[in-house]
Amino acid sequence: MAVARAARSGLNGLFAVYKPPGVAWFRVRDTVETLLLKELNSLEQPVVQQQVRFVPTTVEGNAGKELTLVATQLPVLAAHPLVRGPKFTSLKIGAGHRLDTKSSGVFVLAVGHGNKLLIDLYNAHLTRAYTVRGLFGKATDDFSDTGRLIEKTTFDHVTRDKLERILAVIQGSNHKALLTYSNIDLKTQEAYELAVEGLIRPMEKSPPLITAIRCLQFAPPEFQLEIQCLHETQQYLRKIVHEIGLELKSTAVCTQVRRIRDGFFTLDNALLRTHWNLQNIQNSIQESKIKVKLELQRSLGYQSRSGKRHTDMDQVAESELQSTEGTFASNLTDKMR
Repeated sequence: MAVARAARSGLNGLFAVYKPPGVAWFRVRDTVETLLLKELNSLEQPVVQQQVRFVPTTVEGNAGKELTLVATQLPVLAAHPLVRGPKFTSLKIGAGHRLDTKSSGVFVLAVGHGNKLLIDLYNAHLTRAYTVRGLFGKATDDFSDTGRLIEKTTFDHVTRDKLERILAVIQGSNHKALLTYSNIDLKTQEAYELAVEGLIRPMEKSPPLITAIRCLQFAPPEFQLEIQCLHETQQYLRKIVHEIGLELKSTAVCTQVRRIRDGFFTLDNALLRTHWNLQNIQNSIQESKIKVKLELQRSLGYQSRSGKRHTDMDQVAESELQSTEGTFASNLTDKMR
């Protein structure tokens, strides 16, 4: 039993897994919990407690067979594993910034006392990075390639230069919005120090903001973007692809949204499905523990210096789920004019 307790004591912290597309985030969380519980319960079992019982037994006596009581050690059935069931029946596993069913990539989970760190992770407002694939020539009702087809258009006139000009406009308009929501006087020493440390970002609820966007691949009709952002949803990123198509006098749908970084967790830290076991998860928690502590202190220390209040998890969840339609389109249209 000491082995199982020691194993569970190592399950306190944050770790990342790779969520495949087509699977809901809560299925991933529940699968990890099920696998951990199964492994914990398969470890060394406690010795079943024994008790002395007088058991009636027949023995050969002078007058033939006689009934007598014999002291015998028997297991306490109430404590037997087959009676009481598994020792570990639940683990407190929390989910970080969620991914919708169509998306894939880095998905941060917390176990045990690590759930408290999830609150700090939300309050730190760290950026996340995605690779987003698009396809020119089609428009659908949900901006994805699996949605209901609404329109087909030509795309022969679209060039990489035109695409990159649109991306530059997007980044410029979002950069101004980033400074606005950060509530920082750019003429102060504090703003300079935060810019050097890369900490200029909203520390309260804000609309989705893109901090960087670039084209990784351009092979019409297909293209791939890398987007770094804050307070986004995956549906918002699909809408970005849709709006880019419109600005290029064509249409576009999103074929893939893949998160490659969530704060300080990257693809290199994300455990694949075949590695979702007790030992690998414990190792991942230990390897990231120092990095988690330093990065959270760095980000949350800025809030202490600037007097920003912490945002609770309910506010953040509300921010991530809010409707974003119109925000990007209006900013981009104004810029293009």
